[in-house]
Amino acid sequence: MTVNVRDVLPRDAIPSVDDPTFGDAYDWHPDDEVIAVTFADPPRAYPVRFLQFHEIVNDVVGGVVDDADGATDTSGEDSIVVTWCPLCGSGIVYDRTHAGRTLEFGVSGKLADDDLVMYDRETGSEWKQSTGECLAGAFEGDSLAVRPAGMLSLREFRESYPNGVVLQPPGGESEAASPDDEPVPIDYDASPYEEYASGEGFGLAAHRGTDDRREWDRTDDLRPKTVVLGVEVDDDALGYPVPRVRAAGGVVRTTVGDRDVVVFATDEGEAHAYADPGYDFAVTDSGVAADGTTWDPATGVAADGRQLERLPTRRLYAFAWRDDHGPDAFYRAD
Repeated sequence: MTVNVRDVLPRDAIPSVDDPTFGDAYDWHPDDEVIAVTFADPPRAYPVRFLQFHEIVNDVVGGVVDDADGATDTSGEDSIVVTWCPLCGSGIVYDRTHAGRTLEFGVSGKLADDDLVMYDRETGSEWKQSTGECLAGAFEGDSLAVRPAGMLSLREFRESYPNGVVLQPPGGESEAASPDDEPVPIDYDASPYEEYASGEGFGLAAHRGTDDRREWDRTDDLRPKTVVLGVEVDDDALGYPVPRVRAAGGVVRTTVGDRDVVVFATDEGEAHAYADPGYDFAVTDSGVAADGTTWDPATGVAADGRQLERLPTRRLYAFAWRDDHGPDAFYRAD
């Protein structure tokens, strides 16, 4: 598909977080959303309240062990980049290791179809955040690998992962905190995209209130900022709009490529996708029942301790998924 790339801001006017710190403290609302990376040890939460001012967190998760000789073993580490585009409502975690190199990403100041364009500081290549595809540079045509992550409330994260840690406020200045293109000190109590998220319009023009707003031609069945969970397997892609999953009873079982997938919708308005173990899931007042136990749809953890395999997914608005995959790449009950 044709991608429209345009310059909007100076490079790094929205600062990435390159040396993140984590702890237990979080001084804002427990229902704030976080991107949860639960394969990390301990699990890590990246609050959207912070990400809207930074959009990118370069991180390293996993085991770092000092052996008896004092040497450090980093073989268990995973270099990841946690990404968030406020205009597309897209939260996606990627592997930073690509073609044998570990890349560090920043905010290019460009948009591709209203989506964040990242750049890597090693080669200057530019990458579309919602697809992970390199649009220009040394890696043009390549794509980053998606890692499993879920969108949870901070409350859900704390309840489900009591040993989990939370990204601490990075601080600094950001254009996202400013009424113009000049970065100013960040106030994390502010919500610069709150009006945009609740409005009908979509894209940069809607956020800035300019006249060149995009049109949406399917208001009868899908709103442009409906939350969608996208699953891709090889060349096949299917986006699950949360309202459609809820209308199907809160559980949808499908196949994407050669992968059997089960998707749960939660009361918090998010969806979560797992490898389908073949159970006959049914929503109950206490979760999702199947195979003699109850499962938490947000974490995939059963009351008896079993764990569903969370799939790599992309969480984003419907208009962004359509931009990337066309009008027919949405789950329908029929």
